[in-house]
Amino acid sequence: MHRFGSSLPRAAVLASAFLALFCSTASMSAWAQSATQPAASRAVDATDEGSGANTVARQWVRVPRVWGRITAEDLGVVINVDDPYSVEVGEHYIRARKISPRQVLRVRLPVRPTLDRQEFQAFRRQVDGFFGVRTQGLALAWRQPHAVECHSITGALALGFDPALCEKTCAPSKPSRYFGSSSTHPMRDFGVRLSMLLAAPDAAQAKALINRGVASDGTLGERGGQLANVHFVSTSDALRSVRRQLFPPAGPVPAFGIDVHLDQTDALRHADRVLMYLTGRTHVDGLESVNFLPGALADHLTSFGGVLDKPNSQMTVMSWIQAGATASHGTVSEPCAHLQKFPHPQLLLLFYAQGASAMEAYWKSVAWPRQSLFVGEPLAAPFGR
Repeated sequence: MHRFGSSLPRAAVLASAFLALFCSTASMSAWAQSATQPAASRAVDATDEGSGANTVARQWVRVPRVWGRITAEDLGVVINVDDPYSVEVGEHYIRARKISPRQVLRVRLPVRPTLDRQEFQAFRRQVDGFFGVRTQGLALAWRQPHAVECHSITGALALGFDPALCEKTCAPSKPSRYFGSSSTHPMRDFGVRLSMLLAAPDAAQAKALINRGVASDGTLGERGGQLANVHFVSTSDALRSVRRQLFPPAGPVPAFGIDVHLDQTDALRHADRVLMYLTGRTHVDGLESVNFLPGALADHLTSFGGVLDKPNSQMTVMSWIQAGATASHGTVSEPCAHLQKFPHPQLLLLFYAQGASAMEAYWKSVAWPRQSLFVGEPLAAPFGR
């Protein structure tokens, strides 16, 4: 792999609309386990480029129908008492989402970017011992640590630490059984406890992020309502635009309350009512002019978007959060151009549009998530009812 450096009730409408999008979990699993070809040698889907005979017709993928989602009753909060940011942000989150005290774990962790595997194993034993199987997901109330050696802390908590991955981070990693599934109880069903990092440049912006998530709940998808805009972007960076082969057809989908745009540009500017913005570049300009809806998901496919602790040659997920997105994704070590290590655009959108939380939609869209750092407000659910 190459390196980067109706008059009908809403439920009935959605059920009808999703009928053509069902699939078996087995087919998703097969995709998760297959290795992608190197991006440089992989044929490019040229639908949007109008290349004539080589044009491939875009179509929607099939996904399972999902009923319900993870709620505050299923979510735990972890606060690092040795980190003032963590205490302030964690306590705000507990109040905002009315988290039960029995669902809050307070720990002591080093306030630094990376844990070693021994430190992580001790932390994971605390988490598993406290939450057991009753808790399906976690809000981690800090910015650091964001990694466990070459793993993201969210990936390691959910799937465990795999020493072999750190020997060759560009290799395929073990697939997540939760990928593309209909489950709303990942810990019970698969032994996978999801998590998201409540990370932002500072505590004030973290509180704003949390408030956006809470404000988003149930705001979209009403029949006859204004459509939310979904932007899937192909840029001049061909390697980092490999996800375009997974993009759906462009156009409005009123049953879902969305309008899908397939853009060819290095940066969206002055875009309004943006629910989703997926692109591929090391840096994305013009974010200050984008009007993100509460609950918006946004990310850029690049190598080190999940490295939060120091400036590097690439933009991090923090820029999306600062611009007004409610959740994002980035990798913490070199993933190379495996599509399975990044959010599948259609799965992310279709699970979210069914009412999944931001945390569930993101986790269900990444097949190999050990290097994936998921950042944002976990329970945001603009299509939730």
